[in-house]
Amino acid sequence: MDKFNDFIPMGQRFRGFLPVVVDLETGGFNHQTDALLQIAAIPLLKDEKGQLYQGEMSTDHIVPFEGANMEPESLAICGIDPYHPLRLAIDEKDALNKVFKHVRTAMKQNDCNRAILVGHNAHFDLNFLNAAIERTSIKRNPFHPFSVMDTVTLAGMAYGQTVLARAIEAAKIKWDEDEAHSAIYDAEKTAELFCTILNRWNNLNNFAPAGNND
Repeated sequence: MDKFNDFIPMGQRFRGFLPVVVDLETGGFNHQTDALLQIAAIPLLKDEKGQLYQGEMSTDHIVPFEGANMEPESLAICGIDPYHPLRLAIDEKDALNKVFKHVRTAMKQNDCNRAILVGHNAHFDLNFLNAAIERTSIKRNPFHPFSVMDTVTLAGMAYGQTVLARAIEAAKIKWDEDEAHSAIYDAEKTAELFCTILNRWNNLNNFAPAGNND
């Protein structure tokens, strides 16, 4: 089976929501003032056995918005030089529109009516995403404005760990500390952690969704 083309729609698994793992690299912790520097988004899909897996990623480096604050400590952690000529960053609105188009396509293919953000400390990413949407006046936001699925909670339940690296280790997933703090790498590992926990739950409990009922 070609896992990127021959899949079972996700629509009935999460009440019409498509889970999309999102990781952002930012210029600090204040979503109102600090720059959004990189975004990675991975729709999650479901195979014929009900197992979740990663779809295709959409990712871009982003030009800091005018007047954005960038804390040196945050830049040191993520290793981003915002104005490096080889960074190939694009405008914030263009980056969001590209990601949202990718997400809407996945929603349509999976019979979903909305996307829900999956992340590690997910409200951090959602707050930055919502602030960027407001700055750029984007109207077609596919994500739920306040609901999330957080791997902090899931990993705490499944493994007793809430730090991403420790949760990954507990789940017996490969982790490379030198690759961490890149939106691409962290999104991939968060997606792998989410799928590992959900698939383990499905297998242990023979889980089948009851339907898309309110």
